[in-house]
Amino acid sequence: MKLLSLFTNLFPLWVLLCCAGALVRPEVFTWFDKPFIIWGLGVIMLGMGITLSIDDFKKAITMPKSIAMGLTAQFMLMPGSAWILASLFNLPDAYKVGLILVACCPGGTASNVVAYLARANVALSVLMTMCSTAAAIFLTPLLTSWLAGHYVPVNGWALFASMVKIVLLPLVLGVTLHHLFPKAVKYVLPIGPLIAIIVITLICASIIGANSETVKESGLSLLGAVVLLHCMGFSSGYAFARLFGYQATVCRTVSIEVGMQNSGLATVLARSHFANPLTAIPCAISAVTHSVIGSLCAAIWRLQREKENEENSSLEASQAGDSCLTHIHKESNKSL
Repeated sequence: MKLLSLFTNLFPLWVLLCCAGALVRPEVFTWFDKPFIIWGLGVIMLGMGITLSIDDFKKAITMPKSIAMGLTAQFMLMPGSAWILASLFNLPDAYKVGLILVACCPGGTASNVVAYLARANVALSVLMTMCSTAAAIFLTPLLTSWLAGHYVPVNGWALFASMVKIVLLPLVLGVTLHHLFPKAVKYVLPIGPLIAIIVITLICASIIGANSETVKESGLSLLGAVVLLHCMGFSSGYAFARLFGYQATVCRTVSIEVGMQNSGLATVLARSHFANPLTAIPCAISAVTHSVIGSLCAAIWRLQREKENEENSSLEASQAGDSCLTHIHKESNKSL
């Protein structure tokens, strides 16, 4: 179990190594294409679903203010940050549009995976992803048109259908299995993070491999802008939630949702609705960047959560011991 936990906490290292390898040997990773990505994310959502109970979702639904606060941060902080960075870095127009486009997209399913690995509020993360996706049908074209000067139509029904297939159905199946076969689920749970790590790493490496030449030629300015965009997303999302007085678990969840975008959606929109193919490059780089930053945060928060649990267990054991000694002392006094 310790070896498995170590492998999980080194998630950022595996992502970096495989993405670097994809730049050198793209054919090693590009086989992991669209159908595998869809099925892989479905399996991950199923794995997360079996960790959840109906009570978890009831608790999340009782926090509408948290969801509203997260959505506000999602569609206010990220687009604004992208617009500022695009101007500061003086990027070519195609890169500016791509950077703003990915910032105006909703949270992706990868954020749910990172929330799962970070021991954040997974149920809240899933609900925020679903709500931001629904809102994106209107907000993504509106914000992109306003900030980038272009109108980006979104096929809302197709996007909704994808969310149902990739997120909702596997999640419902997982929750059902959690309640119907609790003993079997108990044996499967330990390998859930391992599967998530393998799939997310392959997705990142596949995207980089498919765009290896353009990524190499894109330059440090674009890379710097994308990295700063997601760093600002993670940090401002956490600070925004903390400003409203939320506890660490919710702050971490909002941070992940704000910092991680649906880069796959942005890439498809860029390729479909803009003549310049360079518009899709910031979206492809974003997919890897937010996964690396998110996985780093997940590793840190996961270790912190484990340490907190150990400290709480020690404290409870100590309190139980003190209570037992007090009881013995009282009994001794009675006998005397």
